[in-house]
Amino acid sequence: MPKYVIERDIPAVGNFTVAQLGEASRKSCSVLHKLAPRVQWIQSYVTQDRMYCVYIAANPEAVREHARLGGFPANRISEVKAMIDSATGGD
Repeated sequence: MPKYVIERDIPAVGNFTVAQLGEASRKSCSVLHKLAPRVQWIQSYVTQDRMYCVYIAANPEAVREHARLGGFPANRISEVKAMIDSATGGD
């Protein structure tokens, strides 16, 4: 299945407490159980006003359905075309 980066615009998400982030995680996981195996959450990165989530999903529509059912924004969904790291250009 393709991998996607989902950008979620959430004002002040960087100020959320551990408890608030935990609640968001639990809500996401409960929705994911209903949609499995069409959507899998890999991990998320929290910045001040945005969350970047990495998902494996059958298609962008499955990601949108997760967002809708969970009450999360999915402002941008981008399919990952390649991955690189420090070893990619290794000698």
